Amino acid sequence: MKSMTTQEVQEYIKNNPEASLIDVRETEEVAAGKIPGAEHIPLGLLEFRLQDIDKSKEHIMVCRSGNRSGQATRFLEDRGYNVINMDGGMLDWEGDTE
Repeated sequence: MKSMTTQEVQEYIKNNPEASLIDVRETEEVAAGKIPGAEHIPLGLLEFRLQDIDKSKEHIMVCRSGNRSGQATRFLEDRGYNVINMDGGMLDWEGDTE
């Protein structure tokens, strides 16, 4: 499984504004703040939203600490998606939120 630190993700999205981020936290967690531009797809709904995830793009998976996004990364990798887990999750995120 590919992974990036929160600092690497912050630098990556600064240099690649079109980067795709998918936040797999629950709705109430996202309401407290998410990375600007991240798409919210709760982990429990991921398998039902596969048609909404572009298989031709690379996606960075985000959660609170990196565990659920790791599960999402493995799930999507197994289905042929190009995904990266953000280690440390929003607990380690020091960038902007919306």
